[in-house]
Amino acid sequence: MTYNFLTVEALTLDTVTAALAHCLGVQIQEVDAADEDTDQELRNWEALVLCEKATVEGDVSTYLDIYVQEAVRTQPTERELASAVARTAGTAVIFHAEEMLPSAYWLATEDGLVTRARVYESDGEETRYVIDRVEAPVARLPHVTVGRIPEVVRELEIVTPVADAFAAQLHRVSPEETGTAGTPFWMARSRLGAWEKLVRHMEASWAPSGWCPPDLYRERLDARDELEQVRGQLLPSIACLLQKALESLDALFVELTIDDTGGLLRKELPLTEDTASAHGWWWNRRPDPLPW
Repeated sequence: MTYNFLTVEALTLDTVTAALAHCLGVQIQEVDAADEDTDQELRNWEALVLCEKATVEGDVSTYLDIYVQEAVRTQPTERELASAVARTAGTAVIFHAEEMLPSAYWLATEDGLVTRARVYESDGEETRYVIDRVEAPVARLPHVTVGRIPEVVRELEIVTPVADAFAAQLHRVSPEETGTAGTPFWMARSRLGAWEKLVRHMEASWAPSGWCPPDLYRERLDARDELEQVRGQLLPSIACLLQKALESLDALFVELTIDDTGGLLRKELPLTEDTASAHGWWWNRRPDPLPW
């Protein structure tokens, strides 16, 4: 298994070797760690754990490229190993998040905290890393802004079984129209997916993000509005399939929300007077509490 870490503090080869041996449950002599000054001919390429260490610039100091042989009994997840190395080496360890965003990372500290981090890489001759934001305070990074990182919520992998089944039915009827942006089939498929993502995210109590940005919440309510508009452009049989898909999702949305008699949602996400009537009943219900 391969792991790629950045560490805030500079680490020596001895520190890296000892930390990996401890965290992976192997002997120190079974770890081969090397940097740019290491004689490659003297390396133990048969070691159970191989690690390439490089010095980097910016808000981080060390890059670790780690390969763990299958023979090693302990095969932790990236999060587990990052947390263990942070604790053992006494540093903050940064590792890539699952989302397909170049700036999306997680950061683990020696005291057990794991939080989101936004990290940028420079495009210059020498790569520099800038830790732009973290979602929880990190003692080793007092200069870094603490705040939520909304773009990662948009990229969350949220399972949408209802929308997927509907999309498969559309594809059987007309693959070309289902895959062509702007067509009624494509609109129905994409907007149903957006609506289900909101409902499923709510159902999971907003996990794993713990919140939902207001602009994203608005977009997904707008998607539900657009489903009403596109319904009339579909074949009756397809419109019936869409209605059936919506029934279960709408019912779940009602179950997970309360009647917004005080108009709190509309105060948070105001509608213009000329478009208010075009919005559906879902604008009159809200999660309690609001997720932002």
